[in-house]
Amino acid sequence: MSKKPAVLALVAHPDDIEFMMAGTMLMLQKHGWEMHYMTIADGCCGTAIDDIPTITAKRRAECQAACKLVGAVWHPAVCKDLEVFHTWDIISKVLSVIRDVKPRVILTQSTDDYMEDHINSCRVAVTAAFSRGMLNAICDPPRPPIQEDVTVYHAIPHGLMNPYRKRIEPEFFVNVSPVMQQKWDMLTCHTSQKEWLDVSQGMNAYQKVMQDFMGQLGVRSGKFQYAEGFRRRSWLGFSATEIDPIAEVLGDDVVANPKYEP
Repeated sequence: MSKKPAVLALVAHPDDIEFMMAGTMLMLQKHGWEMHYMTIADGCCGTAIDDIPTITAKRRAECQAACKLVGAVWHPAVCKDLEVFHTWDIISKVLSVIRDVKPRVILTQSTDDYMEDHINSCRVAVTAAFSRGMLNAICDPPRPPIQEDVTVYHAIPHGLMNPYRKRIEPEFFVNVSPVMQQKWDMLTCHTSQKEWLDVSQGMNAYQKVMQDFMGQLGVRSGKFQYAEGFRRRSWLGFSATEIDPIAEVLGDDVVANPKYEP
C-alpha cells in the first residue's frame, strides 16, 4: 500500500459516503492523503425494478465510477443489504481491509442513525478498528496485525437527526465548499439509487437533498457555506493519546461546535 497517509470510509451502502463524508475525504486528499472507499453491503435492496444480480452489478459499477472520478481506492462489499450484522464473519473481512490500508483516519456512520444497516456498519467498523493489532483476531483474508494509531470519526446521521427526530450536534464542522462540485459529481454517479429513493422515500432532486444537508450544516457552523459534521470517538483502544488528525491537517477548514456536549 501507498506510504501516503490514508483515510478509509466504512459505511453501509453505495452513496452513503457521498452524502455525509466524501467532502472531508476530498479535503484530506488536497493535503496529500489517499482516499479509500468501502461499502460493507452491496446495495442489492436499493431498487424497485431489478433482480439481485442486476442491481448489485449496477451499484458496484456506480461506486467504482465515483471512485474513478476522484482517484479513490475502491474496496468491494462483503455482504448483502439488510444482512449487515455485528458478527465476526463480517467484522473479519472489514478488519482485513483495515490491516491492508493502515488508515490514520476512519470515517464511519453514526451510532444513532435512522436505519439498522447504518448503525451495524458503524459497530462493525469500530470493532474491526479496535482489533487491528490483536494477534489472535484472525481476519479474512488473513493479514498480520498492525499497531499504528487510528482515529475514528462518526458522521452526522442521514437527515441530521437521530431515530427519535432529535437534532444531532456535531463536535466540529469541516468546510467542504471547495469540493462540493466533486461531491456532487460523485453522488451523480449513483443513478439507480436516485430512482429508488424517488420511489421509496419521495426524495425528488436526489442530489439537492445532499446539498441541503451540507448547507444546513454550513449555517450551523457559522463560518462555511457547506459543511460536513463529525463526532470523534474516544482514543481509548485506538491511539496512545488523544489525537485529532482531521483538525491538525485541515486547520482553518475545521471549526468547533460550541453547542456540542462532550
